[in-house]
Amino acid sequence: MNQDEIKTIFDQQAANYDAQWAKTAPIKNCLHFLLDSLFIELPSDARILCVGVGTGVELAHLAQRNSAWRFTAVEPSGPMLDVCRQRAEKEGFASRCRFHEGYLDSLPDTGPHDAATCFLVSQFILDRAARSEFFREISSRLRPGGILASSDLASDVESPEYAVLLRAWMNMMSGADISPEGIERLRKAYANDVGVLPPDTIVSIIQSGGFERPVQFFQAGLIHAWLSKRAPGNASQGRSD
Repeated sequence: MNQDEIKTIFDQQAANYDAQWAKTAPIKNCLHFLLDSLFIELPSDARILCVGVGTGVELAHLAQRNSAWRFTAVEPSGPMLDVCRQRAEKEGFASRCRFHEGYLDSLPDTGPHDAATCFLVSQFILDRAARSEFFREISSRLRPGGILASSDLASDVESPEYAVLLRAWMNMMSGADISPEGIERLRKAYANDVGVLPPDTIVSIIQSGGFERPVQFFQAGLIHAWLSKRAPGNASQGRSD
């Protein structure tokens, strides 16, 4: 699938997205629990870039715990971003957010951010050079020493381990009330439309995108998450408050 096809799918799922995946919340909650400890040394007035923010779950988590942080929420799906904006308004932190419907390359220069999140996003970029450039777009919007917390589906799909993890993953989806038809669509998507790569390969892609070698801090089934620090000498945009 190309970007427009992926965007259309998320457009269609936006209204029920959170409810659909509610039973997988323990994975999300654990990831966010660890994220707090990784971001704890950020400035009290930190600026956070949320790439592919979706319905804004991780943005809300961070905003609730850090009352002076400001956020740039980037999401190509208008309906998903609408849900994110509604969440921010309902929970009282919308005034600290800048909402951008589109991709990073169309985000106006608002100055560097102290940190970024990018959860389950880069896996939809199948071309490795383009995937590396995607991370370079993120790194260019971070201050020197800025950090990125990112996650993607990852595994060596040719290995026996992948067969075990994939079976367990699909069983988990079934337990989360995903229909048999939906499970089969996911299985086909993982084979054709999602860049499920070995973890070391993803580490290399992130590193070639302007970061120091990432450190894996989380794994739950096929989801892996890394903490990356912007490499010295990678040009960033000028600060504008």
